[in-house]
Amino acid sequence: MGRWAWRAFAGIGLLASVLYTLDLSVILSDACLLVTGIGTVWACFWGPSRHGARPSGAWRLIGVVALLFLVGVMVRPVVTDLEMPLPLIADAITIPAYALLCVFIAVLLRCRRSLDRHAVLDTLIVWMGGALFSFLILAEPAAAIHNRPAAESFMAGLYPLCDITVLLLMINLTFTARTWPVSLRAFLGALTFVAVGDTAYAIVGLQGQIYGSPLLNVPFLIGYTLMGVTALHPSAVELSRADRPPVQAWSVRRVALLVPALAVPFALLLVTGATMTHRWIIAVGGVLIVTALLVRAISAVRAQASAQRAAEHQARHDPLTGLLNRRAISAEIERRLARHEVWVFLLDLDGFKWVNDSWGHETGDRIVIEAGRRLRAAMPDSVPVARVGGDEFLLTYAGGKTDALSLADDIRRCFVRPFPVRDTEIPITASIGISHAVDDGGSAAMTAEALMRDADTAMYRAKAEGPGRSTIFDTSMHDEVRARIELEVALRQALADGQLYVAYQPIVRLSTGEPLGAEALVRWLHPQRGLVPPSVFIPVAESAGLIGTLGTWVRREALRQLGAWRTDGTVADEFYLSINVSAQQFSEPEMPLIVASELVEFGVPAGVVALEMTESVMVDGSSVTGRVLYELRELGVKLLIDDFGTGFSALGYLRRFPVTGVKIDRSFVTGLGADADDEEIVRAVVAMSTAMGLSVIAEGVETRLQRDALAAVGVTNGQGWLWGPAVPATEFAVHWHAGGTAALAGRSEPT
Repeated sequence: MGRWAWRAFAGIGLLASVLYTLDLSVILSDACLLVTGIGTVWACFWGPSRHGARPSGAWRLIGVVALLFLVGVMVRPVVTDLEMPLPLIADAITIPAYALLCVFIAVLLRCRRSLDRHAVLDTLIVWMGGALFSFLILAEPAAAIHNRPAAESFMAGLYPLCDITVLLLMINLTFTARTWPVSLRAFLGALTFVAVGDTAYAIVGLQGQIYGSPLLNVPFLIGYTLMGVTALHPSAVELSRADRPPVQAWSVRRVALLVPALAVPFALLLVTGATMTHRWIIAVGGVLIVTALLVRAISAVRAQASAQRAAEHQARHDPLTGLLNRRAISAEIERRLARHEVWVFLLDLDGFKWVNDSWGHETGDRIVIEAGRRLRAAMPDSVPVARVGGDEFLLTYAGGKTDALSLADDIRRCFVRPFPVRDTEIPITASIGISHAVDDGGSAAMTAEALMRDADTAMYRAKAEGPGRSTIFDTSMHDEVRARIELEVALRQALADGQLYVAYQPIVRLSTGEPLGAEALVRWLHPQRGLVPPSVFIPVAESAGLIGTLGTWVRREALRQLGAWRTDGTVADEFYLSINVSAQQFSEPEMPLIVASELVEFGVPAGVVALEMTESVMVDGSSVTGRVLYELRELGVKLLIDDFGTGFSALGYLRRFPVTGVKIDRSFVTGLGADADDEEIVRAVVAMSTAMGLSVIAEGVETRLQRDALAAVGVTNGQGWLWGPAVPATEFAVHWHAGGTAALAGRSEPT
């Protein structure tokens, strides 16, 4: 009904207006007026509610306005014909409607965030011009009529002033619209016709009449119809939505309103300036209008200057942190290079990517803001600080090497305190790349771009050495960068050409050597480079944004292989496969659905699949990652913490998330039998896991001494070279076939 209701209403209203204008009979005219008015009241209450226009309370005001206007129009001829002692009763009903109408438009302006000082001053200037005209042309002559109460004369001239106020507010509303929907045009038309009707009544009032002819109500009928269309049209919801075009201090539309207002005093001098009183009124009004115009001009100039300053600041500063941007810091480096030995420090926050993936970009922005605040507070004013990337900051210093290295220490101290994230604190460090140059005036003088590029290269070297490191650039690093880029290109090609394969390393029971499962590990056999270690290409995949694609391929290939092994009897029904999943994949809301479809596709039960995650994934105590983990566990898959003990290792995280087991990092296994501290750590992990009902797997088991030490502290399952390296699927099937000799022998003594 909502799609055609406004058309039907417009047709009925137009027909009623025509019939009313023809004045065929009093009863028919009154019926047309009554039907149009009641229909408008109904439309104003029903239409906005039907379409969900906001704010709902303001739209109800329009219904009240329509009702008051209708009652006023119906009452006016009655009190006139009966010569009642209170002829102003119609005005007492109608005038409040104008006040409510102004409130409604003001609410819309506020919702659209459109109340600016220029618009207010424009409205005031035009209002004063309209008020001056209304007073001298309509109100003052009406007040001079003999034998009529002053209140009636005052009301006769007040209506045009009310209409001017309403129309100016409405025009202000149009200034804030990039497009004019049907509701906006209909509303503007409705108010215009109401103003025409009120002006006609004011002119009649100059002859001392309150009500002249039914034809005076025709503009009101058309106005009512358009007001009903405003409320019924679906575009009514757009009237309260911010759609503000770029602010213009002066525009053609605004000048078109201001010029007539400025011309009013001069025109009135020609028309009504015969008496000294009129001249004084015109002079005062003209002075007020000119004063407001001067204030308007000064405001526009100040606004332009403010906008210019804001534009200049924006051109040189980062909008998030308020620090200098890349362009500004580059210019500063160039300026200093002409006179000093210059050092450039490029910082990249370690671990920032998984914070963004886990908590979202809003949390990441807060960390960036805090990092920028700490850097700016710690650095002297002579050291510019800039944000040049998502989590990258750049500083420049002019001076000697000793002070520069001391400054690097000051930078590192900014990251000693952990960063508050949600209800916890996260330790975040920064990798620092340092470059420097002395302009010797020769042809090979260093440029700012070259210095920043070298600092970026050194930063990647520092990051490769571990979190929180700093490295000074040397020319050999260029070759490393070139090699890294070539490796990224080769990795993309490898994904396309099928150079990658999945290798499988057995997970066994320590007491018997029986294979319980295997871990799926990706391997890359390059045609020229040979076997590329995962420790080399996995970081490249992460930094190049390929880790998601790589992880999906490994998971699908591993599930396909497990399904094939289960079908041909290579593995027992309880044999499970452990697959590594990146933090990025755990932050994808659709991952549980994807995994569920893959399990069905390859015919693999969820209970024989374990997904491994790093401890950093659990640090996310929020929405997406938490829901993904719970939904995966509801599927029935196991969830393991890989490299346990090297990250956060907080019991709170283990309690909050549906983890089923932990894998003790190889760094703790290596020292077993020789390092008492490692043994105590492993013993504590086992005790904690046992208490929480978690399984425990030890990684990196290479000797029988380590195996026996693990068994002594309660570890039941292990993985490592003691039982063999990760091998391709065919070799794994031959060696660890459920009925094969190696698997059977392994049940009594590990090989």
